Amino acid sequence: MADGGRRRRAFIGSFTAAGGPGVVTAAVHPHSGALALLEGVDGVPDPSFLALAPGGHTLYAVSETADGAVAAYHVHDDKPRLAGPPVPVDASGPTHLSVFDGHVLTANYGSGSVSAVPVRPDGTLAGAASGVLRHTGSGPHERRQRGPHAHQVQPDPSGRWAVSVDLGTDSVRVCTLNDGTLAVHREFALRPGSGPRHLAFHPGGRYAYVVNELTPTVTVCRWDAGTGALKPLAETPVLPGAPAGDAYPSGIVVSPDGRFVWTATRGEDVLTTFAVDGDSLHLTGTVPCGGHWPRALTESGGFLYAANERSGNITWFTVDQETGLPRYDGSVEVPAASCVVFD
Repeated sequence: MADGGRRRRAFIGSFTAAGGPGVVTAAVHPHSGALALLEGVDGVPDPSFLALAPGGHTLYAVSETADGAVAAYHVHDDKPRLAGPPVPVDASGPTHLSVFDGHVLTANYGSGSVSAVPVRPDGTLAGAASGVLRHTGSGPHERRQRGPHAHQVQPDPSGRWAVSVDLGTDSVRVCTLNDGTLAVHREFALRPGSGPRHLAFHPGGRYAYVVNELTPTVTVCRWDAGTGALKPLAETPVLPGAPAGDAYPSGIVVSPDGRFVWTATRGEDVLTTFAVDGDSLHLTGTVPCGGHWPRALTESGGFLYAANERSGNITWFTVDQETGLPRYDGSVEVPAASCVVFD
């Protein structure tokens, strides 16, 4: 258990515009991984993605709205409490956020940009965005890639770089943050039309895996933290056969020991397991996600958790330690669930 015996908690985000409860906490059973809902708060519209500050006492949420904002919550007890009003990110439709170098970074899908919002030492937000990095470019998909659509931003394992993934420009940008200002160090192209959505780093720090939304694949990349360089190596399908329609892959997770990679695919309602073999991934199996439209996937304590947006539930799975294959264990109802993170 965390903090000297305190029970572990999960924090669940949801779309309030679709009937979601906002931000909800849940207790995590120490042996089964099962979730038991505790408290919720709905003061921020569409808190669709969450991130915890180091130390776990402050929770950040995007407000995935046309105006776009980020909010901070105190989570010293089971009920999240807003730590001040939401702060505008000067961008539209933030879909993801992370904590990096004294700032909260948001990836803004609608505006195709990344914002940096400064954070005080106590974890609260210090004010409006100190900088907004606007992506440029487009892709060949006529409807989805007319312009940039930043979908994720996160630190690399070394903590030196902020890495943003853009579905609209088929690229990954490696960025620096100095005095609250973001700047592109280098931009790396992926296959045109692939539509990169999210990236997960291997715990060894030498590889990154990008799940692509417009084509149901994962791109394996070599990562060099010393130079901030990403080199695409290979692309692997996330499904054993061609999908009947658009597949819409969403989340990607690497196991803590680096042996497995998991993805979620919304159009097929499945989780896929890959075995890691150096520069390659080998698809070993798929299982139903236990709901409909798995928007996000998380690993914690040897269990996998899927946030199934359209069926309104969080499902959890025990992971076979030899094969990496997940086995469905249970579910809890959270309308319009969009993500789950753990302290």
